[in-house]
This record gives sequence, C-alpha cells and structure tokens, in this order.
Amino acid sequence: MRILIAEDEKSLNKILVSRLTAEHYSVDACFDGQEALDYLAGAEYDAVVLDIMMPVMDGLTVLRKIRARDKSLPVLLLTARDSIEDRVAGLDAGANDYLVKPFAVEELLARIRVMLRKPDQSGEGNCLTVGDLTLCTDTHKVTRAGREISLSGKEYTLLRYMMQNQGIVLSRDKLEQHIWNYDFAGGSNVIDVYIRYLRRKIDEGHEKKLIHTVRGAGYVLRAE
Repeated sequence: MRILIAEDEKSLNKILVSRLTAEHYSVDACFDGQEALDYLAGAEYDAVVLDIMMPVMDGLTVLRKIRARDKSLPVLLLTARDSIEDRVAGLDAGANDYLVKPFAVEELLARIRVMLRKPDQSGEGNCLTVGDLTLCTDTHKVTRAGREISLSGKEYTLLRYMMQNQGIVLSRDKLEQHIWNYDFAGGSNVIDVYIRYLRRKIDEGHEKKLIHTVRGAGYVLRAE
C-alpha cells in the first residue's frame, strides 16, 4: 500500500519513512503542505499521515482541500496540540484519526492498519482470506491450504494489495502506483515479473488458480 507522509520535523519524518518501509508499505515523504498537495495530484495513495503545523500550508488546510475532491482517502493527523478543541477541529475537517505527539510508532502503525482495513474484505481481524489463501497483516504470515508461503517484501505487498481488492481487475499502472514510490526506476514489465513470482508460490501445484490475467486490462485475484 502506498502512503504519503507530510511532516516538517525531519528526524520524525525519517523515522516514519524507515518504519513504514520496514512494514512493506511504499512511502513518499514531504515537508510542507503545498508539497503534500503536489504529491497527491501526481499519484494515488492509500493513506496520508499529515502533520497539522507545517510551513507554506498547514495540515488542516491541506485536509480540507483533500476532502473537497476525495471523501474516502484515509487521513491521520499528527499534532503537538492535545486540547479537545483541536482534536474536534481536526475530525470536523475530515480526518479519520488523530494522534498527539509524542507517540509510539507502534501505535501509529496500528492506527494505519485500522484505517486501511476495508469493511467488505473477506477475513477476520487483521487476516485476509481468498479461497484457501490467507494473509495476516499483523504477522505477515501467508498460507495456502494450511501450508506457509515465504514471500519477499514486494511479493507480500503486491499480494496484500490484490487481496484487499479481491475480485477487482487491477491494471498494471494501478498496481505499480500502489506498490512503488516515486524513487522507483524499474522496467515497464516489473508487474508481470512479480505476478509470475506470485503464481509460482501461490498457484503452482493447486488445481484452483487464484491469480488471473484479464487480457488488455490487468490482473485479478479471486476464487472461482
């Protein structure tokens, strides 16, 4: 999943990028509100972590601009202000969640997982299920028919995104946008390569295939 971090405190920004990347998220980072809007205009994101007190444009203004064009993008606000009035202002502006500094990064990660959890996804708790394939986002454990499958970081990220969008045909461009950040400089067939890797690990040896090619459109993960 692709996440944008907008935080002007450089040390905190660096820590968040490092931890989120270690959790297999694709991360872009910026340091002021206008830059955040520029990033949002250039790519699709699954969530935004947005500091309120930023130069050029404050986080609440950025949030209102986001909500003017996108009502569903999950946004978590970061702030040093802990008064009830400040929290209410942030939530009224359209934030999904609110975290007061200083905070434990583990709590931030947990709140992001909750924001990204889709109500219609198949599974219980933090585990996704498609047919006999299960992926647990807390432990990163992936199994099919009870057999554990070892995946690389990008394989896991790609599979997780496809499972969260099970039954939906995803184009190569959409998959690439949600899996890699702006620093990515891979080839045009990188998605096809990783789909082949996943098929070997997920579908090989099973009569029922889960990863399907839709010619001219992309790929879909579904149990038929």
